[in-house]
Amino acid sequence: MTQLTEHSAPLSSAAALERGRAAALTAAVLRGATAAGLGLGTMAVLVMAMWITSPFPDSGAGGALHIAAGLWLLGHGVELVRPDTLSGTPAPIGVVPLLLMGLPAWLAYRAARDALEPDEGRPQLTGLGAVCTVSGGYLLVGGAAVLYAGGGALTAHPLRAALTLPVLTVLSAAAGAWTAYECPRVPLPQWLPEVVRRLLARTFWAPAGRRGVVVAGRSGAAAFLLLVGGGALLVGASLVWHGDPAHTSFVQLAGDWSGRVAVLLLGLALVPNAAVWGAAYGLGPGFALGTTATATPLGVAGTPALPSFPLLAAVPDGPGTPLNWAVFGVPAVAGLAVAWFTARVAAPPYSLREEAWSARGTALTAALGGVVCAGLTAVLAGLAGGPMGNGRLAAFGPVWWLTGAAALAWTVALGVPTALLLRFWRLRGRRPKDVPAAGPPPPTGAAAGGAESAGPEGAWWRAPWRRATGRRGPAAATPVPLAATATATATATATATETEGGEAIGGLDILDALDVAEAGAGAGPGAGGGAGAGGAGSTGAGGPEALDPDFEPYDFLPAEAWHERGAREARWAAFKEASGGLMADFPATSGPLAPEPPSLGKGGSDADKDPGVVTP
Repeated sequence: MTQLTEHSAPLSSAAALERGRAAALTAAVLRGATAAGLGLGTMAVLVMAMWITSPFPDSGAGGALHIAAGLWLLGHGVELVRPDTLSGTPAPIGVVPLLLMGLPAWLAYRAARDALEPDEGRPQLTGLGAVCTVSGGYLLVGGAAVLYAGGGALTAHPLRAALTLPVLTVLSAAAGAWTAYECPRVPLPQWLPEVVRRLLARTFWAPAGRRGVVVAGRSGAAAFLLLVGGGALLVGASLVWHGDPAHTSFVQLAGDWSGRVAVLLLGLALVPNAAVWGAAYGLGPGFALGTTATATPLGVAGTPALPSFPLLAAVPDGPGTPLNWAVFGVPAVAGLAVAWFTARVAAPPYSLREEAWSARGTALTAALGGVVCAGLTAVLAGLAGGPMGNGRLAAFGPVWWLTGAAALAWTVALGVPTALLLRFWRLRGRRPKDVPAAGPPPPTGAAAGGAESAGPEGAWWRAPWRRATGRRGPAAATPVPLAATATATATATATATETEGGEAIGGLDILDALDVAEAGAGAGPGAGGGAGAGGAGSTGAGGPEALDPDFEPYDFLPAEAWHERGAREARWAAFKEASGGLMADFPATSGPLAPEPPSLGKGGSDADKDPGVVTP
């Protein structure tokens, strides 16, 4: 009884960690299997609904479930085979409805992302572990579906399914794991040659290169979406133009409403395929209508082999007309989109010329955007087409490499020069940092030397707060020479001497006047009468400014210069101007500056004893 009632010994930390890891791996495998089961169940529900509502079903519930498994595999890109044909020869079905591919890809993506969410009491899986376990659980259900579909109307070859089914599963799971880690930067593979790794590290993997890659990806994706959207617009317009043949084909395929609903759902699943076909038509290469015919904007060459289907009724026939040639506007808009999305980042508004990208960088980014657009177009064109039989329908749809090459030619030929023109147009009225802008004259003296070049953008009007100190910022220009400082000091001193009774001193405020006074203090002992000559003698070709570009003249000025006559009179004039007439109007002294007056005694003021002292 004691052995039954006493508690068991607690597990060790290593055993608990191992058990938690096993539980996390099992949960990830179950997530993958659940994702595959949800996709397969959704397809089975749709097919069973069509079978139940059909008044004359050709087979029982088992046959409907076999068709559902085949369609689920077709959504993963697996090529199916129709064993029962009129000729007796099995015929392949290689055209993948792109809309069916979205559901399994999204489910595998969500399963991998949810498997990496932290769970209390369990260790978190690594990204590679999550991808492998989720994909493993998903492929277990996929293998069972391949075996189950083998005895139905749509079968799949086991070897081809084993090569095709894992591609979509692993890629979707890897995308989910990458998103779960907040899209980190993928390191360079170690198996790459050293030369290639260094080149990539200096270009695309560098911070500036990553920004260019991001811009190129956005521009290429935008151009691709415009291509596909333009293709869908072309298909819709052609369906309206050929409305009667499309309606006749739709009515002939099914006589009851349940069959027409099935045809409608199949047509909706093939709408993305039709959009890619329209994009290939607008690019120029067109698409194949069997092994003996091709449809291009110039016309339909050969004898097309078209089965009866509403979407195929939109295929143009006969020679090309100017209305057919107007479809070239679709790739032209895509090329302009590459240029626009590149130029808006290469030369952003309200920026200086130095902040814009170079012409070479702009051209390379636009060209890379064209490569991204061409790659996406080629992949979708390869998935949108495929064989529909063994004879004339062995080639059906766009040729992926011709479509990708045409997309590359359109986007690069239009995108690169247009991006350069947009960059030039955006920069046409902008000035460099070191060129003053046209407008009101900048402040004179030390305020002009320090405040104009002190702002964060190198422009004096962008940093008015710098006028109070007259210091230079990181973007400062060459220091002000002593000769210019002495000349400005002499001018300010003469103006201050002639100012009386609250008159303005050259339109400067008190801070500017203080800067002028500080510059006057640095003019040397001769600033009062011959500041220009005295200051100019301290500069020249071999002066400190020429030897040291970071020379600061304020660091070497004597402290006694602050008390010189010119500096004191300039400060007095500044304070008088800022007081608004509150200060008394004392005349400036004409003689040498006197020392501080001694304290007054009982016998009267010291000014009466010493007539050389001037007291205000």
